[in-house]
Amino acid sequence: MCRLLVISNILILLVGITIASAANAEWERAEYTTMGTNILVEVYHQDAQTRKQGIEAVIAEMERINSLMSTYIPNSKLSILNKDAYKQDVMVSQEIFDLLTISRQVSRLTKGAFDITYESVGYLYSFPEQVIPTEEQITKKLKAVNYELVKLNADKLSIRFLHPDVKINLGGIAKGYAVDQSIEILVNLGFEHALVTAGGDTRLLGDRLGKPWIVGIRDPRNKDKQAVLLPLNNTAMSTSGDYERYFEEGGVRHHHIISPTTGKSSYGVQSVSIIGPESVYNDALSTAVFVLGLQEGLGLINALDSFEAIVMDENRKLHYSNGLTQ
Repeated sequence: MCRLLVISNILILLVGITIASAANAEWERAEYTTMGTNILVEVYHQDAQTRKQGIEAVIAEMERINSLMSTYIPNSKLSILNKDAYKQDVMVSQEIFDLLTISRQVSRLTKGAFDITYESVGYLYSFPEQVIPTEEQITKKLKAVNYELVKLNADKLSIRFLHPDVKINLGGIAKGYAVDQSIEILVNLGFEHALVTAGGDTRLLGDRLGKPWIVGIRDPRNKDKQAVLLPLNNTAMSTSGDYERYFEEGGVRHHHIISPTTGKSSYGVQSVSIIGPESVYNDALSTAVFVLGLQEGLGLINALDSFEAIVMDENRKLHYSNGLTQ
């Protein structure tokens, strides 16, 4: 039996595995919605109670991280930062401080192509309502799009914004972080074979009992088709695409991957998938490569150890980093 399951822009090929099958009763799968996306958890364990505990722990972890890092929750720590961090130092947990530190590291690595302060302009967009900011609004708010305007004080574990219009959004890294945290929880519970997907971010623990996981990258222009199928084990993959949140107007596709340089949607590619050991970095790098574009983006990945990339350009041609072509 073979079945395809599409979770946002990641496609999982489930081969011969269904919860109802008595022959495969030691596999269990759950689907859930949080963090503004679909969550898939699939685990293998001989003990049914442990499987249940693992799935419940992943869901609880996703909810916990969402409550901390969502800009849609008024009392989340991220919302408090956006409200108060220009006026005063705001104390944060070690967890949030560390994630902001990773965000800054990736920003510096990518020369600002990944930048959580894109939200200084990004909050003006509303894709469900098909609203985009005016040129005047973008020009004004772009002055606050600069990751160096977020001051991190490691001694006090505090954050301070250096411009009154700075806002941050962890949407390009928080789901990857949540996936990594979920896999760590499963490892601590004794799991050796599992999959956790949050939107475009997937991490695989082990294999499928001697067989690889088959993970697909969906076609950016057809959600029911896959552009690529990959056999993967014990690794992670994140995909960013111009089809996750978008609307079209006058022949132009306005989508949620905002260039920190222009304050507008990035163009030149349709999707970017990064394969690497940790979802938190894959997540951020997939956004950065999308913004950088084909040549510069692939150049970045080719210069990094442990990461590979698959990019579909605006003409729907697939391109691969060096490690995938050897």
